[in-house]
Amino acid sequence: MADLFEAAGLTPQQPSPLADRLRPQQLDEVVGQDHLLGADGPIGRMAQAKRLSSMILWGPPGTGKTTIARLLAKAAGYEFQQLSAVFSGVADLKKAFEAAKLRRAAGQATLLFVDEIHRFNRAQQDGFLPFVEEGTVTLVGATTENPSFELNGALLSRCQVYVLKRLDDEALHTLLAKAEAHEGRALALESDARAALVAMADGDGRYLLTLGETLFNIGSARPLSTKDLGQVLQKRSPAYDKDREEHYNLISALHKSIRGSDPDAALYWLARMLAGGEDPLFLARRLIRAAAEDIGEADPMSLVLANAAKDTYDFLGSPEGEIALAQLVVHLACAPKSNAVYVAYGAAMKAARETGSLMPPAHIRNPTTRLMRDLGYGKGYAYDHDAPEGFSGQNYFPDGMERRTFYKPKGEGSEARIKERLERWAGMRADRKT
Repeated sequence: MADLFEAAGLTPQQPSPLADRLRPQQLDEVVGQDHLLGADGPIGRMAQAKRLSSMILWGPPGTGKTTIARLLAKAAGYEFQQLSAVFSGVADLKKAFEAAKLRRAAGQATLLFVDEIHRFNRAQQDGFLPFVEEGTVTLVGATTENPSFELNGALLSRCQVYVLKRLDDEALHTLLAKAEAHEGRALALESDARAALVAMADGDGRYLLTLGETLFNIGSARPLSTKDLGQVLQKRSPAYDKDREEHYNLISALHKSIRGSDPDAALYWLARMLAGGEDPLFLARRLIRAAAEDIGEADPMSLVLANAAKDTYDFLGSPEGEIALAQLVVHLACAPKSNAVYVAYGAAMKAARETGSLMPPAHIRNPTTRLMRDLGYGKGYAYDHDAPEGFSGQNYFPDGMERRTFYKPKGEGSEARIKERLERWAGMRADRKT
């Protein structure tokens, strides 16, 4: 009598997904991670020596983290035990450690693989420490998040962190060839469509094989074009998490592209973030900062235009308002650059902290009462508009503080004229002092 699973077609005879059927059986079959798994790579050396150290495998989805852990245990002769931080709790960890203790007593080493290890809270991560420290388990944790943000420093100090690369086009084409060899037939794709399929995978090998399996199952009497492929498969959104490291990586790339005067790269990163669902007003705020920090007085209108672009987006909304952000990105990237104001402000803040509560010199204090006037407030003040050339050259720093130069214009764009004026005033100040 058929049970519910058989009625639904979920029988043991049902084939597993193509990605599972093509899972490598040896470490040298893993593609795209030769920097770690090659003969001279750190993990490859461990496997050859059959002595493993605890490690964290950090990389994007579909790059082989689970497979590497499983094959590493096989190569070194360790018992492989797997947990997922999504589904496991303290009780599961205790069972795993007890089982590892028993194996160790029998002379068998244990590789404990923890998927999504960053999902364990700090207290749970601390629970690994004594068992890793004494060698009860060799921990291999897998994470898609930056370990320095998500994992305890104490745990990181006991593990090597290895970075897995996003699979490049060559590695993805190799996977497609393996899939076709396994199926005994080629995918019915034109050359451009094949390249488009690889691009759709976005560096994720498992996702590429899932797309390939869909095409194998659908079948086609003729090779599919790129347009046909788009109709058959839906392109997923780019990997982008507004709360995680990728957010900071991309906004950093946008800001540095603007600072580096590369409008094309800056537009690309702007588009990447907008395509990933980033809040356009967050981008507008960062662009306003770039205008103030990296352009400053070299092109003072940049700050005005940055605020105008923010107001334009507020008024038009998406997608029309995003054109204003694109225009701003191009303007900022092409504008002359100077961080002189940014540097000057930092230096002034440092001086302010160092000098404490020094008062302004008496001649520029405001004599609002008779007592203040009797104390000399405002005495000897020179009204600059009445001075020759509109410049008195008086001292405006506190008594007891040497004059300092914080703002040093670089002479780019509008700052060239500012630099010229400051140098002329400095000469006049020196002449009048003598």
